[in-house]
Amino acid sequence: MMEIPEREAASIIQTYRRLPVEFVRGEGTRLFDSKGREYLDCLSGIAVTSVGHSNPRVAEAVAAQMASLVHVSNLFYTAPQVELAERLTALSGLDKVFFSNDGATANEAAIKLARRWGQIRNGTGCFEVITLDGSFHGRTLATLAATGQPAKQALFTPLPPGFVQVPPNDIRAVAAAMGAATAAVMIETTQGEGGVVPLAMEYLTDLRALCDEREALLIVDDVQAGIGRTGTWFSWQSLGFAPDIATIAKALGNGLPIGACLATDRAAQAFKPGDHATTFGGGPVVCAAALATLTEIETRALLDNVGARAEQFRLMLDRLDGVREVRGRGLLLGAVLDEPIAADLVLAALDEGLVVNNVLPDTVRLAPPLTISSAEVEEVVRRLSNALRRLES
Repeated sequence: MMEIPEREAASIIQTYRRLPVEFVRGEGTRLFDSKGREYLDCLSGIAVTSVGHSNPRVAEAVAAQMASLVHVSNLFYTAPQVELAERLTALSGLDKVFFSNDGATANEAAIKLARRWGQIRNGTGCFEVITLDGSFHGRTLATLAATGQPAKQALFTPLPPGFVQVPPNDIRAVAAAMGAATAAVMIETTQGEGGVVPLAMEYLTDLRALCDEREALLIVDDVQAGIGRTGTWFSWQSLGFAPDIATIAKALGNGLPIGACLATDRAAQAFKPGDHATTFGGGPVVCAAALATLTEIETRALLDNVGARAEQFRLMLDRLDGVREVRGRGLLLGAVLDEPIAADLVLAALDEGLVVNNVLPDTVRLAPPLTISSAEVEEVVRRLSNALRRLES
């Protein structure tokens, strides 16, 4: 087993159970630790560095923007923000964008927008958001209340009211929970932190129809599954429906902190000047990074690569002893193990020079950069196989 890094950060509040490695450099799908050892990154900083570590196009865009304009607040326009908003609306089919700092604050914006929309249409009593068991929407108090994981909520009660959880893939449960107080339904098309569990396509289209029938908004939290990770720019684009509001973050800036809440004109008109705000959201530097990230995905045809590499991963992982099931969409995959040894497998994989993480006791998540090659997929599976064998012995 590897040693704990010599330089321990005793001044950091320990909200994470950190793994015993200190990374100092990255290049493409590779990471290098403080002792010079190389690792294959099959986590991408939790689905973030989609166009690879130290991507030259992103680095050049950030450096150029840093040298010209860093911050002016949202009291003024900047060209990178306007251009990014235009790119995102064109790619998503939605009409308006609010920029935030990360996924949780993008989801906060979505929840507040849905509440204002409900109140304007149906009065102050229309504010509830229905979410799903097993979902994850963030760590702020409101997004934690929206999260369908009681273990994550327990330490921070009482949580804000206005959220109702129902089982996933059960359209009758959603219909039964809807009432005069319902402003919106909020989902992930694939529940990432809930175990990399994809929602059924028929359920998603039925949910869209139900929201239309009951005049509720449909929100898609695409923070983990968006910006190409499932093989389309946004996860719903291959699933036969479209949301009223969507959120993105993680991969948008390839490691820089940026998120966004997108909405149709119909939903977005509920916000007026002063209803919501951010000091840093959508600053010139992070928008420049996001524009470069989108260009990199487009010019390198990485959406096509996602489909090919995802199929390769599935075929190879299905053959591994100790793996019972492979689930997910695109390059957001969960390897479900025969035994609840995921935490031990993560450590064994690190010893093999492979970065993955455990999302459930029996499930390991794989979310590599979208740039991953066929040869690198083979190497990932080889190292994971070695880690599994090490645990068996």
